[in-house]
This record gives sequence, structure tokens and C-alpha cells, in this order.
Amino acid sequence: MREFSLPALYEVPSDGNLTDLIRRNATQHPDVAVMSRKVAGAWTDVTATEFLAEVRAAAKGLIAAGVQPGDRVALMSRTRYEWVQMDFAIWSAGAVTVPVYETSSAEQVQWILGDSGAVAAIVESEAHAAAVESVRDRLPALKHVWQFDQGAVEQLRTSGAEVTEETVDERSTSAKADDPATIVYTSGTTGRPKGCMLTHRSFFAECGNVVERLKPLFRTGECSVLLFLPAAHVFGRLVEVASVMAPIKLGCVPDIKNLTDELAAFRPTLILGVPRVFEKVYNSARAKAQADGKGKIFDKAADTAIAYSRAIGSPQGAPLGLKLKHKVFDKLVYSKLRAVLGGRGEYAISGGAPLGERLGHFFRGIGFTVLEGYGLTESCAATAFNPWDRQKIGTVGQPLPGSVVRIADDGEVLLHGEHLFSGYWNNEAATADALTDGWFHTGDIGTLDEDGYLAITGRKKEIIVTAGGKNVAPAVIEDRIRAHALVAECMVVGDGRPFVGALVTLDEEFLGRWAAENGKPAGSTAASLRDDAELLAVVQQAVNDGNSAVSKAESVRKFRVLPAQFTEEAGHITPSLKLKRNVVAKDFADEIEALYQG
Repeated sequence: MREFSLPALYEVPSDGNLTDLIRRNATQHPDVAVMSRKVAGAWTDVTATEFLAEVRAAAKGLIAAGVQPGDRVALMSRTRYEWVQMDFAIWSAGAVTVPVYETSSAEQVQWILGDSGAVAAIVESEAHAAAVESVRDRLPALKHVWQFDQGAVEQLRTSGAEVTEETVDERSTSAKADDPATIVYTSGTTGRPKGCMLTHRSFFAECGNVVERLKPLFRTGECSVLLFLPAAHVFGRLVEVASVMAPIKLGCVPDIKNLTDELAAFRPTLILGVPRVFEKVYNSARAKAQADGKGKIFDKAADTAIAYSRAIGSPQGAPLGLKLKHKVFDKLVYSKLRAVLGGRGEYAISGGAPLGERLGHFFRGIGFTVLEGYGLTESCAATAFNPWDRQKIGTVGQPLPGSVVRIADDGEVLLHGEHLFSGYWNNEAATADALTDGWFHTGDIGTLDEDGYLAITGRKKEIIVTAGGKNVAPAVIEDRIRAHALVAECMVVGDGRPFVGALVTLDEEFLGRWAAENGKPAGSTAASLRDDAELLAVVQQAVNDGNSAVSKAESVRKFRVLPAQFTEEAGHITPSLKLKRNVVAKDFADEIEALYQG
């Protein structure tokens, strides 16, 4: 199939904007908890009425400071309640939010604030404020900087006390559906980040259709979601706005180091994450079982879960023997895994990278279905996702209702719909390259099956052509190798080379466990173990698993274990954990060369 579409389930209001949602919630669901925030270490509910009041109070402060309709206001912070509050406050002042990753360097801050022409910045910490201050002489438009940790919200509430309710009403209704709501800068895997202009219409079309298609996951007064993704990322914004649109209760976690504890305390019914989160859940559970001497039981339970998931997806269904075995393991293993995820949830939505078929079946088999989706910043997050009632594991699902997916002659995925961005800020040339007659060229390669389910097989610019002329899409094998507990990242190389090779980094958390269990010296590191025969044998198993998914010509012949993980600080990965292949290839040129010597 070359093209597939679904009818829209939600009609975008022609003259509204996203602040309509919080006013509607306060009117229709005044006492319903739409947010939850940490107060003295405990989760405390915020009703729709309370949230609206807090947003409007902050908006008054922005208006009093001189922020005008259409002005850009930067927001640089970890994921926290105040992020969501200020996002809606910026919109309520008639302005446009410019999110900045809290891990951004001073140079990145200068580019984003300077390119967007931000007149104000709201930051979280002293470090963020220092980063802005260090480049402030190059930001002539920047007039104000507020800091959450220095009482920014209270300062804005106090300074805006004299602004009238009528003024806020006027400002909050000034933006229309086709006006920009936010300028989200791409992660910049190549070159400088580009500012994607996402309109209020983009979010209405995106979130309205997601909520309608996944209605059982968004039941007001019953469902809740814990946001631990970066709020600066478009996937995080989807969670934020969809939660408010439903509405369901939203909680924010700034630090995922204690994610298990937060899940247990908040007990969400829905989780949205990236594959690495779900890989960690699986690998941690398996490692714990092995440490407790129950590794064989866990592996049998995992195999049973996968077999059960495959069976219930077949016309014949699961045979009686498998059902009975599954029921036994549900009491012994699966119920404990669901408890780790909060104990109330039945569904998760995964995006950002491929989840992998085996992991998809494992989670569905334990009674926690992970619905895989696909999208980009330019598509306001999800442009395809698996429906809750018709999941096809191994695909990223059907198009967002109201949109179209087309496969071009060269295999590139093209998109059309109201959810798409309106263009790149201050960059007409890039906009013209990406948008042709309303169709967005994603740069991804994919296929559509007979039911309109999309599968992504690689990226056009990342296709490797070996010396023998074989085209290799790295994503397939990289994702399989990375699924191993010991592997943190994998980058396939081989452009113009006689065979495909790979650079592998080790997961520091699991490396410590593996070293202790295998009698390696205390304090062993990736650098000290990279040539260890036993460790190389384990990594080879991961590579073999990856190779099983591709042809012999595409398989990894040799690999090198690197002495440390790729980091954002070193410029090897983006804040959304995408590899900057050109930077890695340059910095590890000697390692790549070593693959092809001898």
C-alpha cells in the first residue's frame, strides 16, 4: 500500500486556542484533580479551578512585565508542575513558548533565544540563570529572566496583582488556531537546531484525535499519567496538552533516578516513555531475578509471556496449556512487574525509537500493553500510533485520525494533516525543502501494510552503502543490539567499507552487576574491561541477536567496545537521546579504522 488515511475524530475549533481547555475544565470539571504536584514530599492534587487561577495569576505577571501578544518567552527547566503552569501562563498572556532543554549549553541557549527573539526567559536553577547571563550581551531582545528556584512564580503573581481579569481574558483569547503556540527547536543531529513553529491548531488536531482514538486511556476522574519525559521535547508536550484536553490527572517528575518510587507513590494508569525506559524495566527485573537465584524462572516466565502475546494475536488464540502456564506466572512474576510500574496501569505509549517486537510481546504478555507510535517535532509528536483495540506489534500503528501517510517512490514517509508544523522559524529555505504542496518529507524510510499500519525501516540520510554496494539501514540492527542489558548504545558503521562494523558502549549500571557476578575486580569500568574475553563474548551474543534480524551482507562482522558511554555533554547524543553520527564518527575515527585493519 502506498497511501493510507483515517477520518478525523475531532474537529479543531477555528477561532480558539489552547487556553480554552483550562477555562473549559474549570467550568465543566471544577473539582476534578487535573494536576498533582509534590508538596513536602507528598503528591497533592490540584483541581481544574485551582490550576486556572494559578495560571492566570502568573499570566498577569508576564503582562505586567510588558510581554506582548506574539512575543516569544523561553522556558528552560526540568519537568515539573511549574513548567506546565508557565506554559499555559505564557499562552494566557498571548505569547509563544520557546522550550529549551535544561541540559543545553550556553552556546545552545544563545542560539535558541537569539534566533527566536525571546523577550523573556523563565529558568529553573542558578546554573540555568548563569548560562543565560553568560550570553546575555548577545541577546538584545531579552528583557527579563525569572528563576523557579528563586521564587519566579510568586514574583510574577505579586507583580501582576494590579492587572485586571478583563485584561487576561482579552490576552488569553487573542491567539487564534493558526497562530504559533510554540517554537520547538529540533535536537540538531546535524547542523544548528531549526525552530519548528507549531500552532494551536497543530496541538488541537494532534491531541484531540489521540484522546478520541485512545478514549479508554483518558477517562476523566479515573485515569492519570506521570510525565517523566523532558517537557521541552514535543513528546512531553503531547502528554501535557492531551492530559489537559481529556482531562486526566497529570503529575511531573524532574528526576528519573527515583522513577520506581514515584510510580509506586503516584500509581498512574497510563505511562508514556521511550524504549530505553521499558528496556530498563525488563533488564532490571531479570538482573534482580538472577541475583536472587530465580533467573531460570524469570526467563521461563518471559518466554511464556511472549508466547501468550503471540497466541492471543493469532486467529486460533492461546491453547489451554499456555493459558494455565500464563496464569501461574501471573501470580509468581507478572503481578510483581506490574507493581513496579505502579500497579494500576494496563497501557503505555512508547515513541522516540523502535521498541522491538520481542519487548512488545513481553509487555503485552504480562498484562501491560505498550502501544508503539511514531512522530517528529514537525508532526507535533505522534503522526501514527497503535490503537488500543487493534494493536499490531512490530509496527508504529495507523496514521493519526484526520491525517494521511504516503510512501514515496524511494520509500520515504510523507505526511499530510492539520497537526503538521507551519514551517521553520526564520528559515524559508529549510521550510521549502521539507514541505512540498502541504506534504512533509520526514526523511524516514517505511512501508504500509494492507491495513494501513506503518513500519519504519530507517532514515534516508543514515543509509550506509558498503564497498560492495549493499544498502544497510542501521536502525534495525542497532535497536536489537541495544536491547541487551549490558549495551547502552550501538552505532553501525561501514559506509564505503568492505563490511559492516559497530561501535558499542556499555551500560554503567549493568556493567557493575555483571562485573561483580563474574569475579571481575571491584571498581571495574568499561575502559578496564573493554578487551575482557568474557565480556566480549557477552557483547558478541548481543551482536548475534542483532544479526539474526538482517541478511548476511547487512550483519555486523566486527565490533569495538568503547571506554565510555556517549553523552550529551560530549556532543555525541541529543537531549532526546538521538545519536549525532557525524560527531561520533569524527571523535572515534581511530576506533572505526581499527575495525578494518588486519
